[in-house]
Amino acid sequence: MITSGENIVKDPYIFEFLGIPEKHRYSEKELESKLIDNMEQFLLELGKGFAYIGRQYRITLNNTHNFVDLVFYHRILKCFVLIDLKIGKVNHQDIGQMNLYLNYFKAEENVKNDNAPIGIVLGADKDSIFVEYALSSISNQLFVSKYQLYLPDKKILQSELSMLLQAARKN
Repeated sequence: MITSGENIVKDPYIFEFLGIPEKHRYSEKELESKLIDNMEQFLLELGKGFAYIGRQYRITLNNTHNFVDLVFYHRILKCFVLIDLKIGKVNHQDIGQMNLYLNYFKAEENVKNDNAPIGIVLGADKDSIFVEYALSSISNQLFVSKYQLYLPDKKILQSELSMLLQAARKN
């Protein structure tokens, strides 16, 4: 049953359906466009309950424009879900920016009966320890997840599974 943001966020997301060659250097704009062009598959990867609202959703604060890459509404959780795409490693500025977006949506976009928005910073890489410290004391539902353009090779998966099974036997 879906009851919170933790129940809808994956780590990692797999975007094989985009067809981006493994060695190809791509931009955030290209990644965003490919996700929009493949919206049906993207919604399936996100999971149950997501409704697409828009891309490059403009937020204006004190005559300064900011843009949320992708905005969804989760019909089961009754909240906005904001996604910020990063083609590299997620950093603390990315997390702070998403926190700003969440505070804005909570104050300016939510209507009666909406729950607090959820933010997902979605990057090609993340440092788990860094993310833990960057997220501590943030009261918003803010998550950092990785995406992969392709699943790892079958032999790599088998090797990792074998190591996990050996570690489990030792415990």
